Amino acid sequence: MNDESKQVRRGRIVAVMIAGIGLGWIGVLALGDALGWSQRTLAFFDLAALAGFGMALWLVYGIWRSRRNSEGPDAKD
Repeated sequence: MNDESKQVRRGRIVAVMIAGIGLGWIGVLALGDALGWSQRTLAFFDLAALAGFGMALWLVYGIWRSRRNSEGPDAKD
């Protein structure tokens, strides 16, 4: 498996991660609304989703840096 296919695979994993976090967040908020959870509990899940999105952003940054490093110093922007 070459470096580019690894980067594509990592990109797909991050995309699925972002979609899963978003859908999970919506599902938890709907469940909390149906079960009457407190705002404090819902805020916890908001922060958990925010942490997940932050992690995904960090992974995207890592993919971007990896791609820039693999192009080499002679690559033109």
